[in-house]
Amino acid sequence: MTGHTNAQGQPIGAPLPDWTGARPPQGTTLHGQFCDLTPLAMAHGPALFDAYSADTTGALWTYMPIGPFHDITGFSNWLAVAIDSRDPLFFAIIDKATRKPTGIASYLRIQPNSGVIEVGFIAFAPALQRTPAATESMYLLMRHACDDLGYRRYEWKCDALNAASQHAARRLGFSYDGLFRQATIYKARNRDTAWFSVLDKDWPRLKKGFEAWLSPANFDANGQQKQRLDDLRQ
Repeated sequence: MTGHTNAQGQPIGAPLPDWTGARPPQGTTLHGQFCDLTPLAMAHGPALFDAYSADTTGALWTYMPIGPFHDITGFSNWLAVAIDSRDPLFFAIIDKATRKPTGIASYLRIQPNSGVIEVGFIAFAPALQRTPAATESMYLLMRHACDDLGYRRYEWKCDALNAASQHAARRLGFSYDGLFRQATIYKARNRDTAWFSVLDKDWPRLKKGFEAWLSPANFDANGQQKQRLDDLRQ
């Protein structure tokens, strides 16, 4: 066995004598070229509800602890609670071209002392899904947590049945950490939770890949990618 041991020869974690903790996230606006992320506000409600209403099947909310929302009143009631929350700390994703919100995301399970933070409550309206802005929104949150706030571990968790979320995590560079069986109950059903993470040592390589993918040179005249994010990370 390699690594650090105590006086009794038992393995222990690597010492971190210079670690002083990360900073808790605040209501900061994050600027990108395709989208901005800004603290969620009641003013975003009508446009967000309209954007989500394009999902006529309600499938967007299948693996979310909230929704679907059938009217603006119900959505506004949830929004009023969400904007006052600090953990999760919610952001609206604002499309640069239309200046309208097309989704939400949040930081949650925020642990500055340990340097651990999770991204979650990700709800992309159909207009945002599979767009450069969707990828950029995740990059902006990851960059802010790792570069500006100093987190050591950036987490992604999802229902183990949510294949799309697991695919998204891997595409964004998260590593699979394992399965927590019977982790919770939501919407009157069991959830086994798949855990993913990005560590601080992974971030410089991932950051280069994101920036190369988001470069205008990586998109053709129709806005289609020339190289995949996976390839640019190698």
